[in-house]
Amino acid sequence: MSELKTPHAGDDHAEDDDVVALLMRQHGDIRNLFDEVEATTGEERRDAFRRLVRLLAVHETAEEEVVHPFARKGFAGGEQVVKDRLAEEKAAKETLAALDELDTDDPKFMPQLLKLRKDVQEHARAEERYEFTHIRRSTDVAGLASMAKAIKAAEAVAPTRPHPGVESGAKNMALGPVAALMDRAKDAVRQAMGK
Repeated sequence: MSELKTPHAGDDHAEDDDVVALLMRQHGDIRNLFDEVEATTGEERRDAFRRLVRLLAVHETAEEEVVHPFARKGFAGGEQVVKDRLAEEKAAKETLAALDELDTDDPKFMPQLLKLRKDVQEHARAEERYEFTHIRRSTDVAGLASMAKAIKAAEAVAPTRPHPGVESGAKNMALGPVAALMDRAKDAVRQAMGK
């Protein structure tokens, strides 16, 4: 399974025109992928972990390129909200980079995965509370749709499997395959936003 989206009963994709609904759906998909990685072994776990890495890379890059710039200027206190989210993201990226070096059967893998899950869940709750609610209040339907379009562009171009050996020159990026995904997603977001 190489799809990012998890099917939802009655899903008519209307949420794809609202950046907050789209990101909330991704948060749910990320939780489901963590569950899948934890519940499987061997090749199934490796595949689930690759899909998790892909979604995390696309999701965080899209937030850095779309959500955070809007939040910085779009509402009072936005600069501090973004600063706090970036600190959380940095910690999660460091854990993800360490995990990406391990085989999923390595005894060190599950403790690191559980640490990453805790960090990612805390980060997602903070985004939902301190960033997403303000974004919804601070922009109109067209603004929400425009940001959603940029995030969907990042989803569409990210490879199903990370390609090793591509390094990012961007500040604060994890090295290796995660960086390759983030760079590709960043390019797609910027193209979708006309930057």
